[in-house]
Amino acid sequence: MDRTSLLQIEKSFIRGTWDITISTSDSPAVQLARKVIGGEFRNALTSPEAHKLIHVQTAEFNGPLGESFNFSVSSDGDLAEQELLRLSLAVAFLHAFIQANWTGPALDFEPLDVITADKSEASLSEDFIKRKAVAELAYGGEPAYHLAAVPVFLRLSQLLLGHPYQHLQTVQWWRLRASLVHQQVLDEPVADSDLLSASLEPLESIFSSEPDLLGRLCLERGRLDHIHSQDKSAAEYFVKAARATGLEYELTGALGKRTKFQQTELSQLVLLAESKLNNDPATPHSTGPPTQNDGPSRAAEERQRPTITALPETLPLNDDTLLEQTEFTSSHPTSADSRLSHVSPKNQPPLHPIDQCIFLSLCLNVKNTSPSHGLTSEQMSPYVARVISHPRNWSVHTMALLLRSRLESSRTRTVERSTLQLQALIDQMPTSDSTLSERLHYFHSVPLPSKWELEKELAIKFVSLGVVKSALEIFERLEMWEEVVKCWGSMERPERGIAIVRDLLEGRKSEADVVLSRGKATAEARRQVQDTSRAAKLWCLLGDLEQEKAVEHYERAWSISKETSGRAMRSLGGHYFARGKYPETIACLRRAVRINPLLARSWFILGCACMRAEDWEGARDAFSRCVAIDEDDGESWSNLASMYLRLGTGARENGGQDKDDGSMTYGGESSKSISFANKMLAFRALKQGLRYSYENWRMWYNYMVVAMDVGELNEACRALGRVVEETSGKVGAESVDEDVLDRLVDAVTRASPNEGDDANSDTPPNPNEGRWLFKSVNNLFERVLLPRISSPRVFRAFARLLMWQNKWEEAIKAHLDAYRNGVAGTMEKGEINVERWREAVHEVEEIVDLLKNFGPRAEGYRWKLQARSIVRTFTGRTRDFEDEPEWERLEVLQDELRKEDE
Repeated sequence: MDRTSLLQIEKSFIRGTWDITISTSDSPAVQLARKVIGGEFRNALTSPEAHKLIHVQTAEFNGPLGESFNFSVSSDGDLAEQELLRLSLAVAFLHAFIQANWTGPALDFEPLDVITADKSEASLSEDFIKRKAVAELAYGGEPAYHLAAVPVFLRLSQLLLGHPYQHLQTVQWWRLRASLVHQQVLDEPVADSDLLSASLEPLESIFSSEPDLLGRLCLERGRLDHIHSQDKSAAEYFVKAARATGLEYELTGALGKRTKFQQTELSQLVLLAESKLNNDPATPHSTGPPTQNDGPSRAAEERQRPTITALPETLPLNDDTLLEQTEFTSSHPTSADSRLSHVSPKNQPPLHPIDQCIFLSLCLNVKNTSPSHGLTSEQMSPYVARVISHPRNWSVHTMALLLRSRLESSRTRTVERSTLQLQALIDQMPTSDSTLSERLHYFHSVPLPSKWELEKELAIKFVSLGVVKSALEIFERLEMWEEVVKCWGSMERPERGIAIVRDLLEGRKSEADVVLSRGKATAEARRQVQDTSRAAKLWCLLGDLEQEKAVEHYERAWSISKETSGRAMRSLGGHYFARGKYPETIACLRRAVRINPLLARSWFILGCACMRAEDWEGARDAFSRCVAIDEDDGESWSNLASMYLRLGTGARENGGQDKDDGSMTYGGESSKSISFANKMLAFRALKQGLRYSYENWRMWYNYMVVAMDVGELNEACRALGRVVEETSGKVGAESVDEDVLDRLVDAVTRASPNEGDDANSDTPPNPNEGRWLFKSVNNLFERVLLPRISSPRVFRAFARLLMWQNKWEEAIKAHLDAYRNGVAGTMEKGEINVERWREAVHEVEEIVDLLKNFGPRAEGYRWKLQARSIVRTFTGRTRDFEDEPEWERLEVLQDELRKEDE
């Protein structure tokens, strides 16, 4: 088989449609590939070609499944064709598994129809093969869902794809797809090999001239990062996919109405979009209309395209107030300079299904990178509405309706449709209202949940609505025992949950796979096949319920799993941490993160335990992993910065005591021993963390002090403003770090006001001093401090800034404000505190000296009158202190001021 034809077939596999330009061939491998792409999995997997490759090595099945089959190709014959045959079977197994658990309808064949030609063999049973496959699908200490249909198909697909391929170029892409499916079968996502990501890079260059394939590749690569909570990287891939397909889109506003009784047109959020790919969903590989150069083969393909089949039902809202969808009254967006100004919000063109998948993926990323407030749903709704408005494909439309259901679940007027729509999506799975090939067409480009995940989501929605009994029935049918226990707990009957778990562990209550195996004449050794990951999870669940025996149960789970249960070590570590046993916590959680390093919560608790044990390096490493997994975790960024500041200090300082929120306030003499490099690392960590914890004043305070230490005075100025904004309402003037404020003013005033005005100056602008810092400091005073704070020191600092600008009258007024808010200005008649009065006398002398020195510089300012008034008023209020020696100084001061007028 020539390389060109082979690549054409590979592209057809990826697209899910057979390219009729491929030359006809009697090759069994080509014919098998065509059957698989057409969704004829039974014919493909039971064909003579399949039986030659998938034959059982041993009748006993005692070892792993990989040792029970021989998938190797023979040395004689065309090696490329044999590899194509193996890939075709791997895709058939994978898609048959997806059909059984995601898209429906039900399969018309069973695993034994494929695995052995003689289904009546007594040595094999469907249940035994299923339990063995479920046990092997457990990965990284996380169990696979034990009620998944035909799990052996997914396992066989993995085994087939795991063999080396020398002639095919897209095998790694199929490994990515199999991995995405496998992650959805596990309880928690588990990190894949870095090789998986790296080996996908060459495919981007191979398909650089194929917009639809490059778009799919970027989408699916982004989905992997999305599953692993790498939202930033996922977003970059989703945007890259849009760039690859040429998708033009813009989130803007247009005049419209949202309710039936709305009279005034308001600006409504709308997503304008236009596809560059061909909009015919039956030809996703087309990038434009047919041309004369396409020849008769392309024309024949145009005539053979199937019509669009039935799509999932879109339930109406039927609300007495809200419209079914926003009714746009303007044919143009409100932004005049919009790139898509030619697209009417009222009548937008249909989008290509791949572009619809991109929008749904971008919508998921908005959900992950935004806080939980109304803006999130407002941002997501236009994306979903744009996809729902033009249904193009069964799987894509199902995903769009599911996202809309999630968005509407929190609103009173839409919660009913939300629940009914979710139920309708579950009910449609087993139907045959659309072809299997259409359901699989874009399956890998959207994060469509499995059947059991959809039902679980419906049950959780029932719980939120208070219909716990209905939710309990669903969870029990799905055998999701952790959720069952939570339901009994919410009904204030936790003992029922404990009884269920104990019955499962002790054999008094059977799960579905055990029930199926009863009465079957299988060997004793075969009946002993157990999914140890699931058994370990049950022991962990029992440990959660019986805290007095928690350690015993968690250790039993660890032992049963042969030290592979990450859940057991996470639970045990959390148990020790809650009781202040930090060395034990560290030991347990280090085992847990070795098994599954993707769970940020485990790293966070490990970091906190190391912090309590004063293992600063261990804590630094743990919090570094936290922020690598979840970049939005502001608390971990704060703790990471604290660890950088701890390294090298050698001991805990009073200025750095732990706060309730896990942050540590920076300060103390030990800060002098911290290296500049560590301070810069702390500064950068805090700067990143504040993007996600904008209202955390402790982080802002630490950021301010570290910024001062590393010379980033402009950032310190911004941080001081945020601290005052967040805390001045509670503590008033104490919210201002006056030492920092004075240093900021010093940094401005030490330079000449005209420094840098020379355009030919070789001195580069420095935002941390002189006139370049002045704007920030002046804004700090005028916008933040002066409207909120009445502190003498703040007013004096502001006066110095005004003097630097030669604004003498304004500076004098600022000094007078400082005087009025100081001891002398606030002293009332009848004061008896002599020390306080003496301090006030000193302040009177200071303000009079200031008026003498700077009053003459303020043109037309009557400083003498002001000075006499200050002294006269003060002496009038404090005549009770006439016997004190300092009183004579006041009298001398009055005499001097009188002489000034003579």
